[in-house]
Amino acid sequence: MAREMQSAPSAPSGQGDFDFLFGQWRVADRRLAVRLAGSNDWLAFDGVSATRPILGGQANIEDNILNSPAGTYRAAAIRAFDPAPGQWAIWWLDSRYPDSLGTPVVGRFENGVGTFYSDDMHEGRPVRTRFLWTQVTSGAPRWEQALSADGGTSWETNWIMNFTRTGD
Repeated sequence: MAREMQSAPSAPSGQGDFDFLFGQWRVADRRLAVRLAGSNDWLAFDGVSATRPILGGQANIEDNILNSPAGTYRAAAIRAFDPAPGQWAIWWLDSRYPDSLGTPVVGRFENGVGTFYSDDMHEGRPVRTRFLWTQVTSGAPRWEQALSADGGTSWETNWIMNFTRTGD
């Protein structure tokens, strides 16, 4: 009896959205010194990042070293794809606060831009959080975080990361 070759099932649409980020990166960070206070005082620092797939590509993990002016620390982004709604959930794990993964942002890529939202708290008040992934096909992707204290009517971008590939 001939054995039939079985191929692996194809990945659901959207599961490969973060494949552009796999590998090693240098990161140029800019972060507002104070959030939601009308500040224009930006802190610039560098870091490194490495991203790899896990769970057969349905998730990935990004390991970061951030050389912040307040001191170097480590952090990880953990991303998981849910094929039913075709959305990603993203958690941030920070070595300065290792007992919390925080609230995940949830969203998807459309027309080359990844947009992700969550409802969270900042200094005791409710905020809406937005992550944007842009320039993902340029070889130099950009991530931005913004907060809104008015339910999403206005946004304050408070952190920008520009990635430059250093190797695979």
